[in-house]
Amino acid sequence: MRSIRPLLAAASAVAALTLTATACGPTEDNAGGDKPTAVTPSADGKITIPDDLKDRLKEHGIDVDKWRGGEWKNWDRDKWLREAKDFVNPIIEDLWDPDRMRDAERPDKPVEEEDISGDKGVTDPTPAKVPAKAVQAPYHENSPASGKVFFDGPEGSMVCSATVVQDPAHPGKSNMVWTAGHCVHAGQKGGWYRNIAFVPSYNNDGKPTSALENATREQIAPYGVWWSDWAQTSQQWIDEGGQTGGKGAPYDFAVLHVTPEKGGNGKSLEETVGSALPVEFNAPAVPKIASMTATGYPAGKPFDGQKMFQCADKPGRLSIKAEQPTMYRIGCTMTGGSSGGGWVAAGQDGKPALVSNTSIGPVTAGWLAGPRLGAEAKALYDGVSKKYANQ
Repeated sequence: MRSIRPLLAAASAVAALTLTATACGPTEDNAGGDKPTAVTPSADGKITIPDDLKDRLKEHGIDVDKWRGGEWKNWDRDKWLREAKDFVNPIIEDLWDPDRMRDAERPDKPVEEEDISGDKGVTDPTPAKVPAKAVQAPYHENSPASGKVFFDGPEGSMVCSATVVQDPAHPGKSNMVWTAGHCVHAGQKGGWYRNIAFVPSYNNDGKPTSALENATREQIAPYGVWWSDWAQTSQQWIDEGGQTGGKGAPYDFAVLHVTPEKGGNGKSLEETVGSALPVEFNAPAVPKIASMTATGYPAGKPFDGQKMFQCADKPGRLSIKAEQPTMYRIGCTMTGGSSGGGWVAAGQDGKPALVSNTSIGPVTAGWLAGPRLGAEAKALYDGVSKKYANQ
């Protein structure tokens, strides 16, 4: 049987396509815990952690003052924060150096395809493979809103793909990033990942891995490293998400709010990269979509995670559970590491918009599936925007 696995990547292991978990904290518009406390950057870009959040974390035996000194490496079950209200991500300057970014991959955890139903709801025939095409460098000129998300989990440094999206509260000045839920939270059996950061136009010049071994941070991350000061995913992902059988995949999406690692120059992420995509929460039905384009940084063989690729295909439908939303599915040979990357199609107004993100795919790397964004995704997106509306 063909197997599927999470589309993540972690150190010293082969990256592969599958579901993995990463959850973000809800706002008052999202279920899953008490109303969160703001964790805000100071003028120098440092994260200031309110005393009440420090007190809550100390209930878990965590001294935030020691976090930057290495306490974040403690993955004891009692210290792996799970609840949305406990999300914390203090900036640790220069943690994501060129070597650490280059080496972030994903462990190989195959799952049998028979674990996903494929026979409930509406599922179209398996699409033909569509070879992933390299995005022409410099990436900033051809896909400026795309980049990589880096984070740490119990198994090492990990990586996903992501997209800069518009912020309704700050037109033209967004600091919001769209990715997969499993790129921020481990789902049902885990908690929040740590040291979550976004790098737009990673390896902008498309250099081969051999040329990156001596590359400077500025060459690998020419538009800076942006740390997540808030993250949010669906409560369904937190409750159900897992690495097997596509669990939680129809709700596998997340939004990050980010801030520059070293204070920046006063410009937002959108101003810095010059682009942000609108998000379409009422995309046309599958039969009416001529084509979708998925973008990401695949890391499993034959890819190495250092270059940006895309697949374009007419989407079909994939049902995981009859009672859950049907997912989009396209033919694509991208592998692990492309998880969380944006899917773009014409929205209701005919203009390009983000309509999904990569969530799951088979070990054989023949197709990708992503959630259809509906009411849950819109509430999450609006909640993050409102949280920072007055900042």
